[in-house]
Amino acid sequence: MKELELKYGCNPNQKPSRIFMNEGELPITVLNGKPGYINFLDAFNGWQLVRELKAATGLPAATSFKHVSPAGAAVGLPLTDVEKKIYWVEDAGELSPLACAYARARGADRMSSFGDFISLSDVCDVPTALLIKREVSDGIIAPGYEPEALEILKSKKKGAYNVVQIDPDYRPNPVEHKEVFGITFEQGRNELVIDRDFLGNIVTENKDLPDSAKIDLIISLITLKYTQSNSVCYAKGGQAIGIGAGQQSRIHCTRLAGQKADNWFLRQNPKVLNLPFKEDIGRPDRDNAIDLYIGDEYMDVLADGAWERVFTEKPEVFTAEEKRAWLDQMQDVALGSDAFFPFGDNIERARKSGVKYVAQPGGSIRDAQVVETCDKYGMVMCFTGLRLFHH
Repeated sequence: MKELELKYGCNPNQKPSRIFMNEGELPITVLNGKPGYINFLDAFNGWQLVRELKAATGLPAATSFKHVSPAGAAVGLPLTDVEKKIYWVEDAGELSPLACAYARARGADRMSSFGDFISLSDVCDVPTALLIKREVSDGIIAPGYEPEALEILKSKKKGAYNVVQIDPDYRPNPVEHKEVFGITFEQGRNELVIDRDFLGNIVTENKDLPDSAKIDLIISLITLKYTQSNSVCYAKGGQAIGIGAGQQSRIHCTRLAGQKADNWFLRQNPKVLNLPFKEDIGRPDRDNAIDLYIGDEYMDVLADGAWERVFTEKPEVFTAEEKRAWLDQMQDVALGSDAFFPFGDNIERARKSGVKYVAQPGGSIRDAQVVETCDKYGMVMCFTGLRLFHH
């Protein structure tokens, strides 16, 4: 198959729409559903991300994409009991490494992952398909599917769930093209390999970079390689925990990603873990309630007439002082940036979210100030020397 006609482009008024190959055949097979233009943008970017994560770490990988940027990305490390609870998988039984990777990718920012397109590095197994079955999702791309897993996925959305299989041996042309306003852009593909060697230039006084931190920095950098720029990614424990995408200012990327990382950690506070939800409240509504409860607009869910719809009893306010005290316990977080930090204020903000390990290209006229700020807090920072813009 050389081309596939699509219903429409980014918007319903953008017709005709298709994906096609100038040479050879499309490396994908649609096993179920009818994916759209944005679905395929998410699928192809996500597939590259998980393929590279698997190559760099040796672990199965998953990502949850929304609007051509990852909402989460992770490798298949085991989940703690608390992580199982905040990702709503404590009742899912034994999880495979691939299922753990997807639970992490989906769970890091569940508000953003709602209605995601999923990419898996490995053949989709039954435990992973069962997790996906109960989430609101648009589709999935993977190199293959176990027969039972495929039937589970095909049953989603009344049989219309998008299931795409990609040839894992497909390699694109080293030169890529993009058309904007009738004008064709051409560039060499970003074939940069991100691995442990990428982190060799440590420029801070503290040079202690454990292997676990290297994995987290690799996850953050590979995630940034497929995130709309400007972008910053916080990672911990084998997963991205906060991604700030598409901001015009570096500090706004750092703040946005940091707030998402904070929310990930706040969800683990006993006050949040023990919220008295009504039994008939579904996961998406619980996610919305938690997001309000831990945020500045908490009265939207705690006001009289509002809390009764969600909780069996009115929860206590999660005060700013309690939240700050809890966040002060977060530590050993890794932070990647797709371009240099122009000021030390980014490091100051990152510290508030427990960042200890940093990887960024370097090259700012204020590099010395940024390094000095890291040294002030005993952080470890690598200069990678290479930018990771993606548009």
